[in-house]
Amino acid sequence: MPQTGQQRILTTHVGSLPRPPAMVELLRRRERGEPYDRAEFDRSLARAVHEVVTRQVAAGIDIVNDGEVGKPSYSTYIQERLSGFGTVEESLWHAEQHREHAAFAEYYRKSAAARGPDTRRKLGCVGDVAIQDREPLRRDIANLKDASAAAKPVGVFMSAASPGVVARFHPNAHYASGEAYRRAVGDAMQEEYEAIVAAGFVLQVDCPDLASGRNTVFAHLSDDAFLRESEISIEILNHALRNVPMERTRLHLCWGNYEGPHIHDIPLETILPVVLKAKAQVISFEGANPRHEHEWDVWKRIRLPDDRAIMPGIIDSLTNFVEHPELVAQRICRYADVVGRDRVIAAVDCGFETFAGNGRVDPTIAFAKLEALVEGARIASRRLW
Repeated sequence: MPQTGQQRILTTHVGSLPRPPAMVELLRRRERGEPYDRAEFDRSLARAVHEVVTRQVAAGIDIVNDGEVGKPSYSTYIQERLSGFGTVEESLWHAEQHREHAAFAEYYRKSAAARGPDTRRKLGCVGDVAIQDREPLRRDIANLKDASAAAKPVGVFMSAASPGVVARFHPNAHYASGEAYRRAVGDAMQEEYEAIVAAGFVLQVDCPDLASGRNTVFAHLSDDAFLRESEISIEILNHALRNVPMERTRLHLCWGNYEGPHIHDIPLETILPVVLKAKAQVISFEGANPRHEHEWDVWKRIRLPDDRAIMPGIIDSLTNFVEHPELVAQRICRYADVVGRDRVIAAVDCGFETFAGNGRVDPTIAFAKLEALVEGARIASRRLW
């Protein structure tokens, strides 16, 4: 289990942390196809990774990562690594109708206006998906190895996109079916999954499609039909993970890292039986925001398999409130009392900056929240041990 030999609650987070402004500008210039200094990019990235790993360890976080500082987002970074992606008809982007946008049209209109124009590079699948460039992965692994060797954290993880989430953010204009598309992505991503584990890191597979997909690409389906699609996505993921030990893998799911009503979110209890079929020892999920905090008691009704652990969100990733350590401890103890203290890792609901430069939480406050998570875990550990 993840905490063997540890007489306390370990802490981690989900992936993205606030990126340095200079790194954000370099990422955006590269995304826009503008000239940029590749050597400057590599130097800035190595420095940013070293700083973010050092800062996580200083905050007391046990299992750290590179903050995803070199990625434009957790899902679209694959555009420079895989072939088959390009410009698609605008209608493919409008084909997806978020269920909440119709129910709260005025809110989402104002929210979009306040954010300003969407500067993300939006590509779809226009050809066969295959590995195109191995260098970005080698670079990320080398940077994280160097930074963690210097900072000496308890553990290190690196995140990677699941086949389902790649398909979620890149409309299909090439394959005969969504399943065929996801299978091709799974085959292409297998090498990345295996390389991350071979480097000595824990692999985190990002699978928000298993929850948020119900309101977006699969909004037209019934819950039962959505679960069947999720079963397919997990079967594809498990095939891509066939050479990766389960104990080296954790899976993150969420309902969308955005502020909004979320009243159409599919319940955790509904999707868990399918999610637990994934080849991942640790399951990460939102547990701190107002729409999903109550779902801690789901684990009273759905038994956690003996070889699994949970990584609930204990602090929110969207607000600038800093959770009180006592509240953090209370939330941790709820889960520990149900599934066992040795099977809980305290984490964050989602990433603090899912898309580069678009984080809602001030960078200084983000680390204050992580420090509150650490202090709350210390309090909980004293109570549980």
